[in-house]
Amino acid sequence: MADRTPQDIILRPVITERSTENLRNGKYTFRVKTDANKIEIKSAVEALFSGVKVDKVNTLHVRGRTKRRGRTEGKTSEWKKAIVTVTPDSKTIEFFEGMV
Repeated sequence: MADRTPQDIILRPVITERSTENLRNGKYTFRVKTDANKIEIKSAVEALFSGVKVDKVNTLHVRGRTKRRGRTEGKTSEWKKAIVTVTPDSKTIEFFEGMV
C-alpha cells in the first residue's frame, strides 16, 4: 500500500449540484479508491494541490444501483466518495475555481 501515488488514490472530482454548493464552504468532493483511508486521502490531496491544507475528510461508500434496459437487468459499480474540507487559511483548488 505504501507504493501508491496520490494519482492512484484520488481518481476524479465529483461534479454535482450538491458538490458545487459545498464549494462555498470549502468542501471538495472526489471519487477515491475503495480501499483508501482518510489519512491517505488527506496526504494525497495535499500532495496533488500545492498550498492546500486539509482540515478533515469524510468518506462514504456509494452503493451500485440496479438499472434496467428492456428485459435486461444490470447493476452499476460501487465506489467510494470523499468530501474534503480545507482550512479557512488554505488556498483553493484551481480546478473548481470557475464553478462557484
